[in-house]
Amino acid sequence: MEIFSKSNIVAKSNFNRWLMPPISISIHLCIGSVYAWSMFNPALTKSLGVVTSSAGDWSLSDVVWIFSVAIVFLGLAAAFAGKWLEEVGPRLVGFVAACLWGGGFLIGSIGIFTHQLWLVYLGYGVFGGCGLGLGYVSPVSTLIRWFPDRRGMATGMAIMGFGGGAMIGAPLISFLLDIYYQAPTFLGSIQNITLQTIDGIRYANLNGMLTEVVVVGQNEIINTLKPIKEGVYVVGSGDTGAGMTFITLGISYFIIMALASFGYKVPAENWTPKGWSPEKNIKRNNSPITTKNIHIDESLKTPQFYMLWIVLCFNVTAGIGVLGVAKTMMTEIFSPALPNIVDGAFTATYVLMISVFNMIGRFFWASTSDYIGRKNTYHIFFILGILLYLSIPYTASQMSVNPNIVLLIYFYAATMIIFTMYGGGFATIPAYLADIFGTKYVGGIHGRLLTAWSTAGILGPLAITSLRSNSVNNALIELSSKVDPVKFKETFGDDLSNFSQLASTKTVTISKLMTILPEGTINPSATVYNSTMILMAVLLAIALFSNYLIKPVHEKHHMVD
Repeated sequence: MEIFSKSNIVAKSNFNRWLMPPISISIHLCIGSVYAWSMFNPALTKSLGVVTSSAGDWSLSDVVWIFSVAIVFLGLAAAFAGKWLEEVGPRLVGFVAACLWGGGFLIGSIGIFTHQLWLVYLGYGVFGGCGLGLGYVSPVSTLIRWFPDRRGMATGMAIMGFGGGAMIGAPLISFLLDIYYQAPTFLGSIQNITLQTIDGIRYANLNGMLTEVVVVGQNEIINTLKPIKEGVYVVGSGDTGAGMTFITLGISYFIIMALASFGYKVPAENWTPKGWSPEKNIKRNNSPITTKNIHIDESLKTPQFYMLWIVLCFNVTAGIGVLGVAKTMMTEIFSPALPNIVDGAFTATYVLMISVFNMIGRFFWASTSDYIGRKNTYHIFFILGILLYLSIPYTASQMSVNPNIVLLIYFYAATMIIFTMYGGGFATIPAYLADIFGTKYVGGIHGRLLTAWSTAGILGPLAITSLRSNSVNNALIELSSKVDPVKFKETFGDDLSNFSQLASTKTVTISKLMTILPEGTINPSATVYNSTMILMAVLLAIALFSNYLIKPVHEKHHMVD
């Protein structure tokens, strides 16, 4: 264990501090792939059916919470690791993070292969989430100590990697899923197969045995992982490739993070860059900056800590709910109206661009905060964010009535700006904490503040899944009142009176209903996220007020020199 000792990683006086950013960024690039989680959503929700969801498959509400659990344990682990990091140093913390993050993928793969959802939650959510928390705080606190003269830029560099993780992770996941994908058994077109519907589930008679099948129509072909034919497929006869993708990523991330953790160095006590002194961190614009330090435990007694907690929590809540279902949201809003444009490749690129703008925003906004102040930077986030979130419901509503590519371009641009500010909020908060509480315990204080991220990891997905589910149910009920009962029975093999049961088993969906509804019926898929966007705007308004109230910490909380 001596190799992990904090005393063995103190840098010599001539050490080049610019060697630290690449190490920090490499670790954050690995754990930042959590932002590409929505790439797994289609595969996990079709784990058995493969080409479309079967009755026994997990729903989107089931799997999106895996991402939430990972974020919850990220915050909890960071709150613990912040103080532990001060004691043992970043090398040991980084290595443990590698074990947990890589091992979490391996445990999750077992859950996918055995179709045991709790194992995916335990592996990716709990163990992986703890690895996220440990891997997140170690680079940030290290770079703040190496760059006290450029706090915003330093944290921007470190956290830029976390935001950019999906830039590498999204195409990598797509590539691996494609390699490991195995198509299910195709029985033929629905006209040539005799089907039975029992308890809302479709069956075909194969060699004298009833076998569960799924039926794929024209509206669902654009959402499949690979090109397929319309018709009937046997449930459980293929593989989405998600399990092997988990194994490949787990091993790769462990190796990279473990090697990077051994490159950590920390500056000697009282080290400062040549020609710089703490007094040079003067008050910029409207940002409270101190040259004093506040102890990690004392920070919890200040109102500033809780105001910043609200600022971070609601900023993250607004973005994290959208991040978790980014690919699904783009598909549901725009695929029905623009199927030739918004296909699988387009949505994969969209997830990639989210990562790009998330990463750019982290470095841009954090560096900008060095000049305009942290407080003013967050004011921009919230005011502009409110306007953009409120514009999305209008865009979606217009898309369902009068679809055109201009609305797609606007939605694309608006969400990209939102994600720059989402990432910028993460990158700027450590520098904001250093301004208010000093640099001595900023790693530990930052770790405790990340419990706001844990809370947001629950609030964001809870809001978007519950409100979306409610909107989808209302839309299905409304559409059912317009369908011809005869066509309904011909299509789904059951009476319209059993509509609720058929919807709960995924036999009836909005896209399948639209194929038998009268021409001119408006597809409601585009508007199922409207209520969520309005709620996010309200949360940003609360965060704006909290940020406005932040003042310098009272001198009674300062540490004695």
